[in-house]
Amino acid sequence: MLFRVPFLSMIGGRSPMDGLLEHYSQVEAAMTIINESLLCYIGGGSACKEFQILKQELDQLEDKADKIKRNTRNHLPRGLFMAVDKTLFLNYTRAQDNILDSAQDALDWLNIHTVNIPGALRTNGLSLVEEAIRAVELLKPALEGTIRLVHTDIADREAVKDAYRAVRSQHNDVRKMKSLLFRELFSADMEFKDVFQLLHFFEYMHEMSHNAEGCADILRAMIAR
Repeated sequence: MLFRVPFLSMIGGRSPMDGLLEHYSQVEAAMTIINESLLCYIGGGSACKEFQILKQELDQLEDKADKIKRNTRNHLPRGLFMAVDKTLFLNYTRAQDNILDSAQDALDWLNIHTVNIPGALRTNGLSLVEEAIRAVELLKPALEGTIRLVHTDIADREAVKDAYRAVRSQHNDVRKMKSLLFRELFSADMEFKDVFQLLHFFEYMHEMSHNAEGCADILRAMIAR
């Protein structure tokens, strides 16, 4: 039997689901850095921070997120008092953390050396990053809806399911964009090392979106009856 938040509040407990939102706040901040990093890397301009500073900020966010994840995992209530299955909860923390890991790996590849990206690739590359970030952003209402549902049962169940579908649909768009972008990269008049570097960067952007989809799938399993 699963106990809801009212019961937990009676015994003075704090919902571990709150830790997922706290962790997500670091993921959300990282998406801003990813977007700013790529815009600065491609476009430059005096308004941009140094790329290395942005990368350091992302590393700091990832470190803070890891601490939140460990603290949340280390202070889980006994299984009897968990609002959701403990295995699903732990799997979710791992999947959400993987979003940040993918973002870090992406910037590591972008940081190898500066690539001169042709105009068409630049436009389509920025679009892919924007859509991958959008997939991660759509995870927030899915997570918030899940928390309301498992704690109180008063959320609109179908609306929460729609939030999961939105993440999956967005990732499907990202997957298609990545396929088209890879074709362009292989036919571009660029040095192979530059193509190789950008392939990995965009692959990690796709992986970031894929991890968001994986999170939505786990959330769906949490509310399964």
